[in-house]
Amino acid sequence: MQPEHIEEVGEGGEGADGDSGPLKRDLVAGLEKGLQVIEAFDQERSRLTIAEVAQLTGLTRAAARRYLITLTHLGYMRHDNKTFSLTPMVLRLGQSYLHSARLPRIVQPLLYRLAYSLGEAASCGVLDHDQLVCVAAVSAGQLVSTTLQPGTRVPAYCTANGRILLANLPPAQLDAILARAQPEAITAHTITDVERLGLEIARARAQGYALVDQELELGLRTMAVPVRNFRGEVVAAMNISVHAARMKLEDMVERCLPAMLKIQVELGALL
Repeated sequence: MQPEHIEEVGEGGEGADGDSGPLKRDLVAGLEKGLQVIEAFDQERSRLTIAEVAQLTGLTRAAARRYLITLTHLGYMRHDNKTFSLTPMVLRLGQSYLHSARLPRIVQPLLYRLAYSLGEAASCGVLDHDQLVCVAAVSAGQLVSTTLQPGTRVPAYCTANGRILLANLPPAQLDAILARAQPEAITAHTITDVERLGLEIARARAQGYALVDQELELGLRTMAVPVRNFRGEVVAAMNISVHAARMKLEDMVERCLPAMLKIQVELGALL
């Protein structure tokens, strides 16, 4: 999800010159830095000291301390000895998007119908820079992956949703992503060669769907198609996930793709 361009209007009613983004005077630096502090915490860094937060965010130690104390006062952090960690209150930020955004609300019931018609798990995701963010998911009784939860973030290059979204980016944008990509071998099946990854993305673009075989998790096979709005613009991706022991890749195409394409058309009329 790329941030929307916001027209800059000064006190005299004139817009900002060019399209270089908002004027510095219109930005709230404290809010920006506070969000950076929250984003410093992740699965590998669930507990951080003031010094570690300062290093990760580029803040001074004194500034990091003030932001952590403020966030603790507001209920977004907890303090234990010399370390800080996030509280469940941070989930309110994500819930505000899920409850207010149009995409998850429209996609969820159709995902439910898709998942239960096939008896497999389904999810919908969007790109956020080089990562895929899940915005809706239905398990249909098949708990195939812990990543199929709204709000989870995974690398785009090794997921079917991510790969089909990359395939529909403008060529220059895709080239920039591949140029800075440093794929890691998450499993023995993960494609880490950038040239081969580019070929797989081109294949997904040509055939209109992406297949990924156990590149994110062992035993997890996924197939994704793009989700378009009424103007034909790709706004998200939708996938089906199965256990590798239960279904072959070619069987996924034969069994699941027709149902996915039907839902794809329905979503295009609603978005």
